[in-house]
Amino acid sequence: MASPKTLLITGVSSGFGRALAEEALAAGHQVVGTVRTVQARLAFEALSPGAAIGRVLDVTDFDAIDGVVAEVDAQVGGIDVLVNNAGYGHEGVMEESPLSEMRRQFDVNVFGAVAMIKAVLPFMRQRRRGHILNITSMGGHITMPGIAYYCGSKFALEGISEALGKEVRSLGIAVTAVAPGSFRTDWAGRSMVRTPRSIADYDGIFDPIRQAREAKSGRQLGDPRKAARAMLAAIAAEHPPTHLLLGSDALALVRDKLSALSQEMSAWEALTVSTDGGGMDEVSARS
Repeated sequence: MASPKTLLITGVSSGFGRALAEEALAAGHQVVGTVRTVQARLAFEALSPGAAIGRVLDVTDFDAIDGVVAEVDAQVGGIDVLVNNAGYGHEGVMEESPLSEMRRQFDVNVFGAVAMIKAVLPFMRQRRRGHILNITSMGGHITMPGIAYYCGSKFALEGISEALGKEVRSLGIAVTAVAPGSFRTDWAGRSMVRTPRSIADYDGIFDPIRQAREAKSGRQLGDPRKAARAMLAAIAAEHPPTHLLLGSDALALVRDKLSALSQEMSAWEALTVSTDGGGMDEVSARS
């Protein structure tokens, strides 16, 4: 086994967070897990007394995050790995979905993750080591009707992860964006916020997608425990990936997206390059 590490995982009550915490504990790691109630904290700590350490924290309580992370570093020990797992899905046609739901989606999925990163980075930077895993989604690479706010938040987190990785690589800190496909979690069930339908024009494009998602909930291809083991393998890697897709469905859909993008770029290449001109060379030649 790789040397034991201390992982800070947000949202360990269910889904990927719970699966990763349990697999990490079984592998001999120490896990600090954030939950939203004292009852959930006690239940989490009962998994492995002394190795499972709960902290009550809502990742949108931005004023509390720095204090919790500093307390963990001082009382539990240095955080080797931050896993930004806390998040949820929003389903709704964009025209029907109020801006307040978009703000909430970004507060949890993007701002909460960034706030956690900003709290942990000073400690990792001081030690010149660390690994940040941001759980994004194949919805951070591909899109479908009815989850515009969700995809927007995950595209944002993918971009932030990639840029951050370039900023901290020379400081000994790795950043990996983990993009799962369809897994047997609560994402499409109780964890999803659904905007009520109101505009009939969208029935044809959206209703079949919603019905298919509801029908598939709980029977998805992906196994969260296998996803957790894959994340532990990435954490243990000497050179972790910048982007890690999980699931054959994610792999196929993202490959199709990249292929379609390449074809579209080629089809419009002449128009794309027609905008060049007036650069420094041309300015220098005229001066």
